[in-house]
Amino acid sequence: MSVTTTAVSPAVTSGQRTRALLAAGAAAGPLWAVVSLVQAAARDGYDITRHPLSMLSNGSPGWIQITNFVVAGLLAIAGSAGLRRALRGAPGGIWAPRLLLVHGIGMVLAGVFVVDAGDGFAGTPTGTPETISAASAAHLAAGSLSFIALIAALYVLGRSFSRAGERGLAIASRAAGTALLIGNVWASGGGTGGSLAIAVGGITAMVWASAIAGRLSRRVTV
Repeated sequence: MSVTTTAVSPAVTSGQRTRALLAAGAAAGPLWAVVSLVQAAARDGYDITRHPLSMLSNGSPGWIQITNFVVAGLLAIAGSAGLRRALRGAPGGIWAPRLLLVHGIGMVLAGVFVVDAGDGFAGTPTGTPETISAASAAHLAAGSLSFIALIAALYVLGRSFSRAGERGLAIASRAAGTALLIGNVWASGGGTGGSLAIAVGGITAMVWASAIAGRLSRRVTV
């Protein structure tokens, strides 16, 4: 008895793989945003105008936000690989994927290292803690690295879209990066509502990066 096999085109296989990687990237931002905001609304004592979303990693339900960081980071890492394949040879095709890879790694590390609770959340005293733990310092460093890389990636993508004549995408990419930059500066300055500013900026930038991945996935030929 003979068995007939059908050859699979390498190009088709490559296109499907690229689409799958970009689909992972497309899920990263919305997943992190929805899971974070649902918890922000549901957790007792949590106030998004005073507490960063990272603080949701504390307490008995904290594993949800920890997992959220790690899963979203892994999806972003996969998305960066898809972006590298989709933009090969195009402007921004080298640095945008690299920067998004750093962003994803930073998200994973921000999940592994838990920021300290404070200002009345999870049974802590009201006010800013006088000291921070080593894990909290590592979380803040990883989160800063992740967001800085994301800002840079969006500016690189904005330039790439501009050179390709896609003015709307270029403006939106730069606007999303700027929203996160403003949130970072506001939060770093200790201004009122800094945690809300960084939440709005972070979600805006992450969701837009995911939207780019989703848009590029639809352009891939399979």
